[in-house]
Amino acid sequence: MTPNEPPRLTDRTALTRNRARVRKEALFLHDMAAEDVQDRLSMVNRSFTTPAIVTGHPDAWTGLPGLENARIVADEPVLDLTEASHDLVIHAMSLHWAGDPIGQIIQCRRALKPDGLFLAILPGGQSLNELRAALAQAESQVTGGLSPRVAPMAEIRDLGALLQRSGLALPVADGHPFTATYATPLHLMRELRAMGEANALDARLRRPTRREVLTRAAEIYVQAFGTEDGRVPATFELITLTGWAPDDSQPQPLRPGSAKSRLADALNAREVPLKD
Repeated sequence: MTPNEPPRLTDRTALTRNRARVRKEALFLHDMAAEDVQDRLSMVNRSFTTPAIVTGHPDAWTGLPGLENARIVADEPVLDLTEASHDLVIHAMSLHWAGDPIGQIIQCRRALKPDGLFLAILPGGQSLNELRAALAQAESQVTGGLSPRVAPMAEIRDLGALLQRSGLALPVADGHPFTATYATPLHLMRELRAMGEANALDARLRRPTRREVLTRAAEIYVQAFGTEDGRVPATFELITLTGWAPDDSQPQPLRPGSAKSRLADALNAREVPLKD
């Protein structure tokens, strides 16, 4: 890495290796994400004829109802997308591993035809907060230090700002947190591995985690978050981003000062001037 090169977030070799271990039955997050995407598209009064889906999990996103003709594109740093060639681009459950997420969104925007739709869905910042806390506390107690273990997933406000910076029109970001439960914290860790979401951070430790760290993390997890029925919860959050390639046909914001009536009059409210 050169002095002017930004630090790498993801070890792409490790990410590819992790994804090769995926078990289809563990991809419930992808199933939920695909259902959410299809629901949103059903509410858009438009037929998409040239869709593309950017994803690191092609088996989970190929042949979706209504998107059978979608072109599947690998989530490489440089996307295999042709400029102005798609009326719909979906970035599916991969943006959280991107070293340059704004670059990924801009590439998708450039691939859209005018008034084409961009839609991304990805795990958000609330995801796995219990596991993060337990691992950090355990590693600190056992080794006296901390190492990167869970990808730093973005908060919804930050992702909304990326949409605006990318040049997309009518940007919207919304999130949906939910909780799944597991028999033990180790069952959760095994499922994350089966999802292809094991640690692929470039700055991770390059040796196996000490057994004492995992054992202590499981103890802390149960003590801090365990439920009365003996199971442990895990928070997941799916964030959805939508925006449109700019086009003259879209609604445009009014010029400041061009309003012909006062908001206070419309609300029948008393207007109180601010002090200088």
